Amino acid sequence: MADSANSQDISWIKPLRRGIIPLETFHTPKRLKKYIRRELYDIRINTAFESVISACAQKTQKRPTTWINMTIQKAYIDLFYMGYAHTIEAWKKDVLVGGLYGVSLGAVFFGESMFSHMENASKICLTHLVKHLKKRQFLLLDIQFITNHLRQFGAIEITHVQYAKLLENALKHPEISFL
Repeated sequence: MADSANSQDISWIKPLRRGIIPLETFHTPKRLKKYIRRELYDIRINTAFESVISACAQKTQKRPTTWINMTIQKAYIDLFYMGYAHTIEAWKKDVLVGGLYGVSLGAVFFGESMFSHMENASKICLTHLVKHLKKRQFLLLDIQFITNHLRQFGAIEITHVQYAKLLENALKHPEISFL
């Protein structure tokens, strides 16, 4: 995590309480289900990693600061080319309108950031991510911090001790291919 987009430094953050979305109890809000059924977006995986992380790093009216600096972007782009970082993307008429990225290790997906330029695009990407993780038999979706936005999907906070146990179990699991 960086203090700002202009900072060259990065910091390791270890929160006392960790945000996760339990895959088995993931909840898609009723209104979003209706929106998803309209199939307004084409959902793709790993077709525009650099564009997704760049969009996640942009400041917006709702998010006037960012923790994603160029050092972090380069590191995650390197992880993408090594096969560890991945994206779920929402496209409308061949324009990237939403997405998320994260890292896959063992049976864990570490969700890093998401963005949305059109209504519900990032939320729809999250629902597709969870569906994909369940299909691939992942054990843990780590979201690091809880937000009200993520609570509606069943996100919870757990203690560091609880998290360490879940993480250890998921990392001991044989490597699961994200794709």
